[in-house]
Amino acid sequence: MSASRLTRREIREKALQALFQLKTNEELTPEEAIKQALLSDSEEWDSEDDIELQDYPYLVTLVHGVLDNQAAIDEAIQPYLKNWTVGRLAKADALIMQIAAYEMLLGDTEQVPQKVALNEAIEISKLYCDEQSSKFINGVLSNLIPKSENP
Repeated sequence: MSASRLTRREIREKALQALFQLKTNEELTPEEAIKQALLSDSEEWDSEDDIELQDYPYLVTLVHGVLDNQAAIDEAIQPYLKNWTVGRLAKADALIMQIAAYEMLLGDTEQVPQKVALNEAIEISKLYCDEQSSKFINGVLSNLIPKSENP
């Protein structure tokens, strides 16, 4: 599964998988988690040694972007959680919001507009979370889009 064959959504899903692994196994490095996420459903490689991370720059950017900016991302999300904290959220919900918030607030919004990052988070939550998560994620993340762009 070469980088050219991964869609942006698949890259976001792989970032979610890698970050989830990092939350549940603190012994993993980000690079190991990324490689394991790439290996998870591919028959292209025999081992992690076959994967060249430089072929997946956006995936690496998302994972490291969330990890390196965790406090700022959580601080941006927290005011909109209403009686919740990021730490109390389901892991998948929190990680999906953190990936989208990274893209919306710290990423290249010309390359990935805020509304695209929001929509992708909603669609991914429909795959990995319960029924109510997509509405909750939409409600939280839509607050990160400036009102002038969010009628």
